[in-house]
Amino acid sequence: MSFMSEFKAFAMKGNVVDLAVGVIIGAAFGKIVDSVVGDLIMPIVGALFGGLDFSQFFIVLKDIPPGVPETLADLKKAGVPVFAWGSFLTVALNFVILAFIIFIMVKQINRLKREEPAAPEAPAEPPEEVVLLRQIRDSLQK
Repeated sequence: MSFMSEFKAFAMKGNVVDLAVGVIIGAAFGKIVDSVVGDLIMPIVGALFGGLDFSQFFIVLKDIPPGVPETLADLKKAGVPVFAWGSFLTVALNFVILAFIIFIMVKQINRLKREEPAAPEAPAEPPEEVVLLRQIRDSLQK
């Protein structure tokens, strides 16, 4: 078997295709969660804490060169080391929300996959000899 045909057989297995679809959907879903956290949740949390923007919370670890604005993006661009704990908080919140949503999805999928208990099967027909013996017994009892 040639290398290409072996690779084609591997790539077309059901598990590999399922994994690829899962990764693509997961990446798109991750962008949705990023937007939910960055555009909806963090502004509300910031408003509750007095209008704070968590993405701009950082600690500068070296001297700032003259003329560089004190924003996280500008400091990173200038190569100044910063401890960006606000960005980390936002990313950690993204992860927690994404993990919770995936947990709920997997739980629901598992619930749907659970097979309902099979109804008990009707007892099998007794052999003909047993039927005849019962008929004889019933006749004798009369």
